[in-house]
Amino acid sequence: MKKGESINVVEKTANPAPVGLMAFGITTVLLNLHNAGYFALGSMIISMGFFYGGIAQVIAGLMEWKKNNTFGETAFLSYGLFWLSLVGILLLPKLGLAVAPSAIAMGAYLFMWGLFTSGMFIVTLKLTKSLQVVFFGLAILFFLLSAADITGNAQLKVFAGYEGILVGLSAIYTAMAQLINEVYGRRVLPL
Repeated sequence: MKKGESINVVEKTANPAPVGLMAFGITTVLLNLHNAGYFALGSMIISMGFFYGGIAQVIAGLMEWKKNNTFGETAFLSYGLFWLSLVGILLLPKLGLAVAPSAIAMGAYLFMWGLFTSGMFIVTLKLTKSLQVVFFGLAILFFLLSAADITGNAQLKVFAGYEGILVGLSAIYTAMAQLINEVYGRRVLPL
């Protein structure tokens, strides 16, 4: 190689979206099974929120950054940090490190995530139908949960739980469709 000559380096990294979507989807289904009234909020959901919903999505977001995918980076980093912040909201008061948020404060927190997700949904209008379903459903979920907290309406929270289960399942489908299509090298499942 001569002085001043550049080397063409081809970087080939894996698609981080399936793991990020799966982390979001499974954690969302489990939390919303709780919201729908199937079981109490316990260490299983908190651990999933911290490790899979939180840390795995943050890693996926950093990988999307490396792939120069601003949408994937923004989505996975933001929702990964959402899960980590939610775990903090739940655990810090129990550890005596902070006061638990009021219903109004929690409603505001969820409402702001609904606004953010509405913006992300608008971006998906240039992407796949399956991502449109995930982000539209997620925006509705955040607004429903916000309204349930602000009003104290337990039935609305249960309804939101069922809607959230569908949102999580739509993310799981999108993750599996991306993974299956990539492995088979053709469109097996529609996106």
